[in-house]
Formats: sequence, C-alpha cells, structure tokens
Amino acid sequence: MDSSPFRQARRTLCGLAVLLAALLLTACESPVRLMPTPVSFRGGDVDPFEAAGPKLHGTDVPVLYVTNRGAVIEKPEPIHTILPSERLRMGVAHVRIGDETLDWDTLHRLSTSDDPDLRPIVELESLEPIASLGAGESVADSPDALAFFARVDKALAASASTDLLVYVHGSNNTMGRASAQAAQLRHFTGRRMVVLSFLWPSAGSMLKYFTDVGNAQASVEPFARLIELLAAHTQATAIDVLAYSAGAQIVSPALAKLGTPQPGESREQSRLRLRLKHIYFAAADIDTRRFMDDLRQYVDLVERVSIAANLNDSALRLAAFVHRASRIGRLDPSELDEAQSGLLVEASRNLGFDLIKVDPEVIPKLPQRSHAFWYEDPWVSSDLLGLLLLDAGPKQRGLDPQDGERGARYWTFPSDFDDRVLRLFTPMPPPAPAASGPTPGLR
Repeated sequence: MDSSPFRQARRTLCGLAVLLAALLLTACESPVRLMPTPVSFRGGDVDPFEAAGPKLHGTDVPVLYVTNRGAVIEKPEPIHTILPSERLRMGVAHVRIGDETLDWDTLHRLSTSDDPDLRPIVELESLEPIASLGAGESVADSPDALAFFARVDKALAASASTDLLVYVHGSNNTMGRASAQAAQLRHFTGRRMVVLSFLWPSAGSMLKYFTDVGNAQASVEPFARLIELLAAHTQATAIDVLAYSAGAQIVSPALAKLGTPQPGESREQSRLRLRLKHIYFAAADIDTRRFMDDLRQYVDLVERVSIAANLNDSALRLAAFVHRASRIGRLDPSELDEAQSGLLVEASRNLGFDLIKVDPEVIPKLPQRSHAFWYEDPWVSSDLLGLLLLDAGPKQRGLDPQDGERGARYWTFPSDFDDRVLRLFTPMPPPAPAASGPTPGLR
C-alpha cells in the first residue's frame, strides 16, 4: 500500500520545494521598473548620456531581439508560443520607459541621481519582426536576414561602442519582461552599447520551472548558431554576453559547443573568428560540475569570464536542493573532482576567470538573499558597467583579491567601493601638452 503518512509528507515537502524554487528563481509578476541608478552615476560628476547625443535622448529604448520561440503568426505583430524551435526569428523590440507624460529631462534626472521618486515602468510596446531563418537556411539566400544584420551594423556604426552585448534572461520570463531588462542595459550604458536580447521560450510561469529547464536545453543549439551568425555577418568588434540565472543553462553549454574546433581551424583562428570578449554570469543557475566542464572547452577563446555570486542566494539554495547539486552561482567547491578543482585554481589565477563575491554584509542595503542583484543593486551594476564600458579588470574596477581555501582566487567588494568605482568613471584632467597616450574614463 502507498498510504504511508511519511511518504505523503515527503511528497508534499518536495512539491513545496519545487514551487518555492520556481518562485524564487524568477522575477515577480510585478512590472519592470527602471533599476536603481548605478552608484558611479549618482553624484552628478559623471553623465553616462553625454556622449550619446540628442538623437538618443528620449524615453524610447529600442533593442534588437532574436528568439527561438515558435510562432503562430509572424507578421505584422507576431504571436509567439512557449515551444522551442530551430528557427531564429529576428527583429527590433520597441521599449518605452514611462508613459507619455515622462520627458527626457525627468528620465535623465532619475538616471543620474539617487532620486527617491517612484521609478517609471519599463514596458515593451511592440515587436517589429524583420527576418525568420530556418536551421538549414543560409543568410546569403535570405534578403530578410541580410536586412536584419545590416540593421545591427547600422546600430553599431551609430554607437560609441562597437561591442555587441547579448542578454540571455532567466526562467519565468515573458518576451516583454526580457525585452525590458535588455532595454535597461542599453539605457544605463548611456545608450552607448548595442544590446540584443535572446528571447528563449520561457513558459513565463513560476509553476513551470522544469518546463523552462527543458526549453533552455533545447535552446543551446539555436543560441550557439546565433553567436556564429553574429560573428560572421556583423561588424561588431567584439561580442559580449550577459547570462542571468537559468540563462546560464543555455550560454554555458553553447560556449562549450563553440569551443569544439572546426576542421582545420586552430584555437587562435577560432578565437579571432568568434570575437567573444566578456562573458558575465549573474546568479547563474547551472550545475557547478557541468559549468566547470564547459569552461574547460572555451576559456581560452574569450577574454574574460565573470561569475557574480551571492552565497546567500536563497533561489539558488533551493535550486541546489531540487537538482541535488550546487549551482555555480552559489558554488560548493567540495563537489568538484581533482581535475575540475585544478581548473578552478588555474583559471581564476591565470586565464581571466573572475569569481566575484556579492556579499550583503559589505554592500549597503543589498537584501541578504538577493538573486537579482545585478540590476537591483547600484554597486553591482556599477561593477558590471565598469567591465562592459571601460573594459576594466576587477582590480581596476576597485575590487579586492582574496585567496580561497583550495587556492582559487576570488574578488570582493571593499567598504569604499563606491568611491573607487567613481574614480574609475570620472575623467582625469587633460594631460600636459608634452604628455601622450589615451585618457582613461567614460568620456
């Protein structure tokens, strides 16, 4: 008989754990609001929007998108499903910050100060589909695909930075929410970086976390193909990737796949072809051992890999319980075998692999169990922007190096990080006439 009260209680507890994990691993159903101003831009000494020019001063923040969601209707306004597809659908997501009453002066003030006013809502208004490319189709045979990549190049040519930033969202995300978060990135880079959101088919429900896990696995191949297409058909100087939460379940294995050498191609040729620069994992929800195995395949092909981790992250704590394995965003080094441990030490010291400890005991007002720290906390977002905008390593950004028990190096936020990162972003005085060399700083 299957009537044991202990067995029933265990089932109930497991069900509750899955529900809580799905709830905590994802964003709430509340609207996306303009994230807190990064601390580097709060004092008024640094204006990230100065270089953008008046043409980009407005509340509209369009971002590029590519999705492997299936579609019921393609045009004029697409209707997508939560079913994964091998087809890549490409276009522009038109996102607005605030409603028609919000003007640029107000948005600029909110984005360059610690203004206590209620943050405006960031909302997707419409999708503008441009191209649809099947798995076996060539870009050269698709005028629409060529038009999309020409659109990417046009945006890059008009931007202060010619790096292309690809954002990969987490689970329980709608296309609207993921587009809005990508627009936040675009906005707080001072509209200087072109951002593309990879809108994989999350079910958009906190009750369907394991559906998302399956859909993330089905999105690995389409994402790897997207990176290859961007490298082959755009003029981007470099490709950066920000993977949040369960987005790591796509990005990490996709990069491992891209790290498999093509016939007759050397590692250096692969690196030059792919042009992968900064790979940033925020609160990454992927098995620690799987991540280290993936890292081995691609760490020499990219400039820098960053892991931002809050060891108190309650979402990843529950994810570890559900999956019965720690997550790299809250890693447990004791789970690693000898080869994986050796790679962790070597990569963190010599191969541009940065473990960043996001510590609520040091960072002011950071919630103890925060999972969304990369955009909710002004210190962490400033550190991320120092990497993306100024190409600064962790020491340049003001972080302090620490030695782990097993020999790996990691980085921590010092108590005066806000002063340090402000100095990084503040332009230095013009050099004397006899001096030479570039002037550091945002402008």
